[in-house]
Amino acid sequence: MAHLTHPTGPTPAPLRAVAGADARQLILGLDTFGDVTRTSDGAPAHHAQVIRDVVEQAVLADRLGVDAITLGEHHRDDFALSSPEIALAAIAGRTERILLGTGVTVLSSDDPVRAYERFATLDAVSSGRAEVILGRGSFTESFPLFGYRLEDYDALFSEKLELFSRLRGEGAVTWSGRHRSPLVEQEVFPKTEQEGGVRAWIGVGGSPQSVLRTVQTGIPMMLAIIGGDPARFVPFAKLYRQAQDELGREPMPLGVHSPGHIADTDAEARDQLWPHFEANRNRIGAERGWPSTTRAEFEQEADSGSLYVGSPETVAQRIARTVRTLGADRFDLKYANGTMPHELLCASIELYATRVMPRVRELLAA
Repeated sequence: MAHLTHPTGPTPAPLRAVAGADARQLILGLDTFGDVTRTSDGAPAHHAQVIRDVVEQAVLADRLGVDAITLGEHHRDDFALSSPEIALAAIAGRTERILLGTGVTVLSSDDPVRAYERFATLDAVSSGRAEVILGRGSFTESFPLFGYRLEDYDALFSEKLELFSRLRGEGAVTWSGRHRSPLVEQEVFPKTEQEGGVRAWIGVGGSPQSVLRTVQTGIPMMLAIIGGDPARFVPFAKLYRQAQDELGREPMPLGVHSPGHIADTDAEARDQLWPHFEANRNRIGAERGWPSTTRAEFEQEADSGSLYVGSPETVAQRIARTVRTLGADRFDLKYANGTMPHELLCASIELYATRVMPRVRELLAA
């Protein structure tokens, strides 16, 4: 195992007192990037309408008892959310209990101080429901947009994450680095009302170094599992807990994020999702040099991979299996997948909240 050192930042307050795979304490959330949907005539919806729809989807999720909603940050034409904190503030004013987070905030091309101020403000207006998932981002459009070099991809995130973790102590901070001006005994405002500062996670795609970094900073890990058997990530879950033991950390929660869609039957869910999944995957794949996806690959991912698509019973069984396998404390379903219309997204949310969530907890309790 790589050598570990104690972090210099504050020890954060836990998200919730969660024992792995506890059916009562398990957090079940939803996630969207604000994917640009299609209207009834097949045309792309306007970005403004997509954002309004996202707000309505979150309000529906809150009313139905979903634990958390996270909105992703992107800077490209197929996703409408470039400033998710603003949408979350609008959601805060119309909801009562749901956790409000980003998945992810691209910290590499952001300023940690400004990011902390935004989330501390969101925490105030939501009465303590704000959270941030910090990440490097799987898309790179924000780097040239905000004047950062892709050559500094790793260094930017490491340095800014260190500063963000220090700011969570909410005291005077003295800090210096290569990519930002130093701080000398400076405080950041507003302060939050909770010990440990802004609630935070670190989004991890699956490298041992990223796993260790979460433990070193004391910020819990959110695994983005978007393909293949979730059991592939068991070594990362083991490393995560081993590192906590070696550093003498209190147990840190483990979260999982994966895509999916729910309908009344398996066949209906797959047929509804496939054309939107195909268009989304092939567009991104063309940018990255991937071959076009096939229906057979889609079906295999739905059968045994990390695409949670099907009837409520099928999706619940697969979520419960993943939670057990990894000992996860949280599972977020990315319910928006490409151009799928708003009405189908709302139907999927309703089935997730009313049938999948209680069934997952029933399966885990058994």
